[in-house]
Amino acid sequence: MDDEVPGAGLTTGALARRLGVSPTTLRSWDRRYGLGPAARADGRHRRWTPDDVAVLEAMCRLTSSGVPPAEAARTARTARADTGPPVGRTPATAPRSRAPGALPLGDVRQECRGLARAAVRLDAQAVEEQLDGVITEYGITVAWQDVMAPALHAVGRKWVSSGDRYIEVEHLLSWQVSTALRRHTPRLGPPGTPGTGPVLLACAPDEQHTLPLEALNAALVRHGVPTRMFGSAVPADALTAAVRRLGPAAVVLWSQSRATAGLPLARHVAGIEWGVRGARGQTLMMLGGPGWTGRSSHGMLRPTGLADALDTLTAAYGTEPGRDLTPARARA
Repeated sequence: MDDEVPGAGLTTGALARRLGVSPTTLRSWDRRYGLGPAARADGRHRRWTPDDVAVLEAMCRLTSSGVPPAEAARTARTARADTGPPVGRTPATAPRSRAPGALPLGDVRQECRGLARAAVRLDAQAVEEQLDGVITEYGITVAWQDVMAPALHAVGRKWVSSGDRYIEVEHLLSWQVSTALRRHTPRLGPPGTPGTGPVLLACAPDEQHTLPLEALNAALVRHGVPTRMFGSAVPADALTAAVRRLGPAAVVLWSQSRATAGLPLARHVAGIEWGVRGARGQTLMMLGGPGWTGRSSHGMLRPTGLADALDTLTAAYGTEPGRDLTPARARA
């Protein structure tokens, strides 16, 4: 509650959240470039005034546009003191950078904007801290749907429209999202429903996009549902063999594009039976991803998103709502 005290300014943590950077980054800018607060409460604690915030907002905009940090710091400090260009606007004499700029995010959560700014700056530490923060605060489902996925989609759109200029941003963000999802996935426990196999998650053959499946895997495990995550480009024979061996409660087959969405394979897996005669089992087949759009999926489930898939699979598995390990705020 004391992050922002009237007349006292912002704490470092509050300012970091506003700017979408890590507190460590702010301390580093203070130490290296003299961009610290004008005053410190009790001589120790940093309190950032509106003027301090304006300088750091300019610093973020300049570094996001590709200006080297040292030069951005000089420009930000000079702009506050001068009557010339407004704070945050690069003077005409500054070199024009060819580095990526801001991402077109549209109407998204503030946390998503902060994540995107950190990714464009290639600030891996800030990206990691923000991902950990939104997962801890909201849970996997909200963090994925409202923060991670919109940022990833924005990077992808800029990559397509700008050639290869954003490929390093996409790679960094994808790696950090994958790492964060695994970091927040509990260890697999014993099956909660005797005689019921796990949920098997796999990408279609030739499909390399795994992040949506990784998010679903993390959410399922946090709800107490055992899973088997096979990742990208699972060959048809290997998928069939795994289904026969595991007798899964459900199979989620992900396809990002129509080129990888093979209905014959999906129908074959959906028709596999196992067990002794008279007590044969059959899997629940779920087709995930935009690759299946417009395809006939009779008898197979097509979730509208992560939340829908999670609700369907936890209900099919019979997981008790009380086993949900996500924060109460996210479930409210």
